[in-house]
Amino acid sequence: MTEEEKAAQEARTRSKLMEGLARAERALFTRPAPKSARSRMKFLRTREKGSTKSLAKRLGVSRKTVQRYLSGASTKPNKRLQEVLTKETESEWQPQVRAQARQRATTSGGLVIKFRATLGFTANGSSDDARVRDLSIAVSPSHAALILATQEDGATDTDLHKAVAEAIAEAYFRQAGGGCASLEVEFRDVQRLDFEF
Repeated sequence: MTEEEKAAQEARTRSKLMEGLARAERALFTRPAPKSARSRMKFLRTREKGSTKSLAKRLGVSRKTVQRYLSGASTKPNKRLQEVLTKETESEWQPQVRAQARQRATTSGGLVIKFRATLGFTANGSSDDARVRDLSIAVSPSHAALILATQEDGATDTDLHKAVAEAIAEAYFRQAGGGCASLEVEFRDVQRLDFEF
């Protein structure tokens, strides 16, 4: 595998990790987030302390565009604006619910990671050989804290991937201090990845 292919694979994995964490947070919402472009604009404007200028900068559009949506003159955003509105609204929606779930995950509950990916050691004929596995694994609060902190800090592809891979390896292969503690675990070719708080 060339360096370019490896970088592309890491970027896809990071995207799946970030999307999985975002889906897990959306599942926590106790009320639905605003749906229409106008209601999303109004909500985000409150987050920007009423400033249409800073909201326009945040969304990557002109101030006039923001004002058209707020007044109801425009109702159907283009695909890029729709994606940005959705992402920004969901990232700001119900912050206390999200914070409580993260606190619980990092102190007592941990996370559940459900995935289909290549996982294992390179052990030549062992049952732990790297192969595609479809698993659901509960990881400890300390690993949950590392994963969430890495995500919040805007970690590189490699850092976030390593944090998740280490959490899975610890919970699946190294449980109860087994003899696998020093072996390097492969976690690659991620096909599906979901988290639960």
